[in-house]
Amino acid sequence: MAVAKTTICLWFDKDAEAAARFYAETFPDSAVTAVHRAPADYPSGKAGDVLTVEFTVAGLPCLGLNGGPAFRHSEAFSFQIATDDQEETDRYWTAITGNGGQESACGWCKDRWGISWQITPRVLTDALAAGGEEAKRAFEAMMGMTKIDVAAIEAARRG
Repeated sequence: MAVAKTTICLWFDKDAEAAARFYAETFPDSAVTAVHRAPADYPSGKAGDVLTVEFTVAGLPCLGLNGGPAFRHSEAFSFQIATDDQEETDRYWTAITGNGGQESACGWCKDRWGISWQITPRVLTDALAAGGEEAKRAFEAMMGMTKIDVAAIEAARRG
């Protein structure tokens, strides 16, 4: 497979393959496309260890690099997944937080590898894009949530 012109590279301590496989099982249009082993010893691994993993998350090309513990993920980078309803929102939220992840605020959560995810129902982004009082009410409702409650956003949007 040819590497895409632009690829997101995610640094992992040692679990790039496990993370990529989890994402492929969790999100549609996701797959692990290649696993590459180190041709020689390197600072955080040995020859033959998994060095990089090519994968897609919801159609987005990514490369997982097993670079060791030197760098950690932060909320400065996140995947935003648009959802169509509460069922889809719940499914992704539960998959991420129920597999060793943790909840945060306003639709954000982290997976067990420290990658941040925004599980964002389209009803919320539509409400915010509407502007004015409708957006303000939806925004204020969202600020008190961990996982986004679609019905509560719809109610806030209506006033």
